[in-house]
Amino acid sequence: MASHDHEKQAAMDLAEDSRQTSWDHPSFVAELFKGNFRFDLISPFPEQNAEDKRIGDEYMEKVRVVMEQYIDPEKVDREEEVPREALRALADIGCFGLKIPKEYGGLGMSQTNYNRIVSYIASYCASTSVYISSHLSIGVPQPLKLFGTKAQKEKFLPRLAKGAISAFALTEPSVGSDPAKMATTATPSEDGSYYLLNGEKLWCTNGPVAELLVVMCVTPPKIVNGKEKKQISAFVVDTDTPGFEVVHVCRFMGVRGIQNGLLRFTNVKVPAENLIGKTGDGLKIALTTLNTGRLTVPATCAGGGKAALRHLQDWVNDRVQWGAPIHKHQAVGKKLADAASNTFAMEAINDLACALAERGDADIRLESAMAKYYCTETGWKMCDDVLQVRGGRGFETAASLRARGEKPMAVEMSMRNARISRIIEGTSEIMQLFIAREAMDTHVSRVMPILMPRPGQKDSKFQAILKAFKFYALWYPKTWMPASIGVTTKHLSKSNVDHLHYIARTAKRLARTMFHTMAKFGPKLEFEQLVLASFVDIGTDLFAMSTCLARAEKLLSRNPNDEDLQNLVDYFCSSARERIKNNLMHVSRNHNRLLNKVSRAYAAGKFAWMDDAIYKGTATHFDDGAPKRVSLNIPQEEQVPK
Repeated sequence: MASHDHEKQAAMDLAEDSRQTSWDHPSFVAELFKGNFRFDLISPFPEQNAEDKRIGDEYMEKVRVVMEQYIDPEKVDREEEVPREALRALADIGCFGLKIPKEYGGLGMSQTNYNRIVSYIASYCASTSVYISSHLSIGVPQPLKLFGTKAQKEKFLPRLAKGAISAFALTEPSVGSDPAKMATTATPSEDGSYYLLNGEKLWCTNGPVAELLVVMCVTPPKIVNGKEKKQISAFVVDTDTPGFEVVHVCRFMGVRGIQNGLLRFTNVKVPAENLIGKTGDGLKIALTTLNTGRLTVPATCAGGGKAALRHLQDWVNDRVQWGAPIHKHQAVGKKLADAASNTFAMEAINDLACALAERGDADIRLESAMAKYYCTETGWKMCDDVLQVRGGRGFETAASLRARGEKPMAVEMSMRNARISRIIEGTSEIMQLFIAREAMDTHVSRVMPILMPRPGQKDSKFQAILKAFKFYALWYPKTWMPASIGVTTKHLSKSNVDHLHYIARTAKRLARTMFHTMAKFGPKLEFEQLVLASFVDIGTDLFAMSTCLARAEKLLSRNPNDEDLQNLVDYFCSSARERIKNNLMHVSRNHNRLLNKVSRAYAAGKFAWMDDAIYKGTATHFDDGAPKRVSLNIPQEEQVPK
């Protein structure tokens, strides 16, 4: 037990040390969790300027030609490979240099245009979009842009812009989201001129075909307060280096054309100048890279939503059941209303996050994480609804539909492709924990130095108590004061203005409820992950509502009489308020303790008796993937004669 506690504390310390502890710029979501509705930070809603949009539109046409000429999405899915000539053609038009600055041979596209392009590619062929996004969003170009030296940029970026594929290697066979257990090492030579890399990396997208990798490794620890402190560092690794090996290419249920695999490093010699940043900066580099890097995921979800709306429209009008087109049946109508309003929300959140990333005057770590969390969860639910509306035709493959003369909508393939979005670049559960930690920072940074002082912390326990008292004496009463939206809204309907006032009130309620919960559980709050998840879901819905209303205000300023848009946003916000109500209720009234008892009993094998009926009466079962025959427990006289 003591060993587990030590490992857990080491993991928490490493995670805390890797966080950005300061907020150099304002964050709308961070303020929301503090109880401050800063609508002025996102309204007027930022829009792409005309010249940048023109650049994006012209390039999109080039991409469209390549995709239609070289890519058959069904063939990619069936043969599990994106054609080499397609990747070469995309490289020839500069697609692998979209986000690389022009001075290094790239196109220097804005974040908005980059997301638009990847979103379009994803709506056409998800596997192809993964090549581009894994290369540019989290592969070598992004960390080099943020943390690389001039010499590193000059050496690697032109090569990457021309089409040298890159990848990001973090996960290991026994290490997912817990970097404290990372085992891949980078050992410096005696003269400090190079490092020797040893270890394995798993699920490295683009890894099997990459020329360059950014690899996270454990470097020698440093001593802090008499204790060893684990150091994780980032390196650029050329896959031509002896000792690098692709051990296995993984195969998946969706995005089947991607190259993803298990990589092995055996005494791979990496020059010291390939270290990105300083030793020990690896996790900070990874987290900072992901702040903007993960924005392509919600972009693809928004693109998928728009494609679904386009394909469904004819179907719900043409398909007649019980004497009426199916869109007139309310059960189907709800799914259509959800799809339309959620697609509007996904696009609004994505556009806002991109604009904030480009402006550089906002901290987007929470906005980026929420965009990824909200859009992937919503996009998956939308895929399920689309399949349900299509019925058996949604479950049937496009090839089968085509073969019997029907329009080949690839709903089942789209659903298989979409499922990975809730896992890659941070699972939904990790996103919840990340957002919750940042959301609770107002209280954690003030309360934990009192409840659990850390060695070497700046303030004594008494000083921490005094500072906390001064803060809460001013902050807490404000959470009970009347809320205002702080800006003038000229174009929103009365009901939509009411939604803005609701957000302002609920932000205050959320903030004080989080404080009450922190006071109730103290350090044990980390174990109440479902309560924290409820806080995250409330904040995410408030963020989505705010973004939709800000975007609607901008659109309505050009067309004030658009009643359909007013209704669309009103419906979305009304639905979000229902979810918020349920989540607020769950914080105070839940059955989490009972859940813990049942789940632990299951893990201890207390419900193994449920298997008996299955194993005794089933002809085949699977053990470690190998089929095995078992005898049927049927009396001889009851067996059917041959």
